[in-house]
Amino acid sequence: MSLERANVIDAMGLDEPSGRVILVIRHEGPWDGSDQQLFLLQEKLNAYLSFALDGEMADAYPDFTGHPLGLRIDSDIPPDPRTLHLLGHVRQQIAFQDITLDLGAAPASNCGPACGCH
Repeated sequence: MSLERANVIDAMGLDEPSGRVILVIRHEGPWDGSDQQLFLLQEKLNAYLSFALDGEMADAYPDFTGHPLGLRIDSDIPPDPRTLHLLGHVRQQIAFQDITLDLGAAPASNCGPACGCH
């Protein structure tokens, strides 16, 4: 599970339509809303924000300097209600700095249009 590696950026890139630099958290497995999982998610989000806001990203990737920032969490399974509540709170707080937070769905082999993850 990528959440256990809080100090590793799973993926990043420039979203051409929005001009945002997107930092991606990839989550594998179910969301259980446990205190441990929420703590790991908070640690991962804090590490991503620190990487971007404390200058590490600008040092390592100067081409991304000056672009707005976005975070995205990719998962095969939609988050549970407790995790969604936390993400809603995070989304509100980081919006003050013009940072977005979105949920993406990694394609699953048995996923269809009625699955609810898209």
